[in-house]
Amino acid sequence: MKDRMLMTLLHALPKKTISRWMGRFARSPVSKRFIPYYIKRFDINLSEVEKPWNEYESLMEFFVRRLKPGARPVDPSPDTVVSPVDGTISQLGTITRDTLIQAKGLDYQLEDLLGGDRERAKQFENGTFVTIYLSPRDYHRIHAPIKGRIQGLTYIPGTLFPVNTFGVRAVRGLFVRNERLITYLTSPELGTVALIKVGATNVGSVKVTYDPEIVTNRPRQKQLKKKSYDPEPELEKGEELGRFEFGSTVILLFENGKIQWCRDWRPEDPVQMGQPIAKALHRSDTLLSQRR
Repeated sequence: MKDRMLMTLLHALPKKTISRWMGRFARSPVSKRFIPYYIKRFDINLSEVEKPWNEYESLMEFFVRRLKPGARPVDPSPDTVVSPVDGTISQLGTITRDTLIQAKGLDYQLEDLLGGDRERAKQFENGTFVTIYLSPRDYHRIHAPIKGRIQGLTYIPGTLFPVNTFGVRAVRGLFVRNERLITYLTSPELGTVALIKVGATNVGSVKVTYDPEIVTNRPRQKQLKKKSYDPEPELEKGEELGRFEFGSTVILLFENGKIQWCRDWRPEDPVQMGQPIAKALHRSDTLLSQRR
């Protein structure tokens, strides 16, 4: 009953407009007075923050704060994939029959996630995925999970349902309904990796460092947009790639036979940016696995 009432309310609210208002407020100087409450409410670890909280001019500036050098060491091995963000694993596994898991009993389609792009979806058939949720207390800058070149970007307009535990449990097809910004990275060892940034309620916008023209959640922005780059920007593993202006979710997609997890990850496991989550599966490893 409670879930149904909340869903009715969520459907009725102008979620994108409210999120834009929230973004404007969080950027205003008056929002600075809410930083101490925010720190206390979400138990922010100030020891790793780049500068004292009272030097930030707005709540948004504090929210997208950088960390002190060395606070998130990036695993240096050329064979590893690192977490692009701080957060909690929601789901992970194999993309089976073009299907990914949202939550127990709730699936969604890969092609829908990628904005109906059938060719891109074919790249990831029978591949691997991991979904990572960023809570309000987490560090909200997004970093490259591998060293590679940026092939392209896709912006997919949509709504902005919450991506917290309630949203994941209650909103069917959540990740294919919400606004998405996809970065396609490529490397010789890992092929193409898709880093999908999912918008959410109160996410004022999602931005990427390699293309300042791209900003999400704008009025009357309803067209799917694709871009390719020439030359293709190159990123080092762990280099900053973008940021959420308030919390959300990232989904990583890997091609079939390209990675194996570094450990037995499970939903609810915490991860930190720079921490190894997977390693490249070389051809010899793939053949051995198939023989078994």
